[in-house]
Amino acid sequence: MRKLPPLNALRAFEVAARHLSFTKAAVELCVTRGAVSRQVGLLEAWLGTPLFRRLLSQLTLTEAGRGYLAVVTPALDRISVASTQLLEQAEPTTLCVSAPPTFMMRWLIPRMSGFQRLHRDVEIKLTTLVGPVNFQENGYDIAIRGAHEPAPRCSSVPFMTETIVPVCHVDILEGRRLDCPQDLAAHTLITYGTELMPWSDWLKAAGVAQLRPASTLKFEQLYFALQAAAEGLGIALVPLFLVVDDITQGRLCAPFGTLAALQRAYFANYSASSINTAVIESFCAWLVREGRDTEQSIAAWSDAIGWKL
Repeated sequence: MRKLPPLNALRAFEVAARHLSFTKAAVELCVTRGAVSRQVGLLEAWLGTPLFRRLLSQLTLTEAGRGYLAVVTPALDRISVASTQLLEQAEPTTLCVSAPPTFMMRWLIPRMSGFQRLHRDVEIKLTTLVGPVNFQENGYDIAIRGAHEPAPRCSSVPFMTETIVPVCHVDILEGRRLDCPQDLAAHTLITYGTELMPWSDWLKAAGVAQLRPASTLKFEQLYFALQAAAEGLGIALVPLFLVVDDITQGRLCAPFGTLAALQRAYFANYSASSINTAVIESFCAWLVREGRDTEQSIAAWSDAIGWKL
């Protein structure tokens, strides 16, 4: 059985001996000078011999201390090199994140480099799903979903508010009036299969439930509806945070503001029994920061044009 000294005390001795200073050793180890002195005293007591001569203005090594340092330093160096090599060979932590396709393409992916700079040891795997949260069946660690309530039987972190508003290309306003909801009768309404708020609900909330548009254009996914709106093909009901950059840069507009808008939250859902809890919590904290930044940008822009979110 190996007879080893207290390892914290050994490390404190080695650093103090290299610097010949308890004060400098304390700075390197991020502890107090008194803590270094106590650890060195503990090692000396364990060895039964003094390692330093503590003079009034100078710290020097005893003969035993010099001999001990000559053995301890290369031993700690070898441990450090071996540990670094193993860390470099270790598989990176993989975090599988599931999210709706358009959310992932237009909001999550453009921001992912920020998380990766902070967590270079984490490998992110992105999958696109919109169905109910099921960790066992789908194998992801985090499921990002827009909802009015947290997903059942899991931990949920709300990180951003989603506001659904009508948007269109700015050129549409130049050709035909779009001053009030009744003017939609002369326009094309864009719909999509995964929409949270159908036009019938918005029209009812806006007080024009019986309105019939000039035509409708139907798509399977939100992404295609957004692209159609960006090409000037009609008006689509979409999440504001996905298009706020297009609006502020003058490509799209929201002609009715937040009239009859529907709001819900985006949640990062994860299983409390996950083995990657620390990484998951870091990712969720990052989502909260990014969501807060997005909401602040939207709030600043909406205040500038007189919107009330």
